[in-house]
Amino acid sequence: MAEKPKDLEERTAVFAADIRQFVRKLPRTISNIEDVKQLVRSSGSIAANCIEANEALGGKDRVMRFKTARKEAKESQLWLRLLGTGEAEPLQSQRQALWQEAMN
Repeated sequence: MAEKPKDLEERTAVFAADIRQFVRKLPRTISNIEDVKQLVRSSGSIAANCIEANEALGGKDRVMRFKTARKEAKESQLWLRLLGTGEAEPLQSQRQALWQEAMN
């Protein structure tokens, strides 16, 4: 996984890209296929809401966008938790690292 950039827009975009790279390696089970769809959406939404927050029209709008980004990050954690990685230890480690990044 890439080193954490300081800029939040960039950091969240890297997270979304890392999620997309991760899910390509997962076993193709029925539950994973459905959970991956949700994870991809929520991870991208984090980045999109950070961009929108930085372009907000006012303070309340900015706060609301960041709150939405945080909500999407928590949702991403749920989908990461539910994904099956099979017996592949590297995938389990990568999932844990992504889960930690969503928490921060």
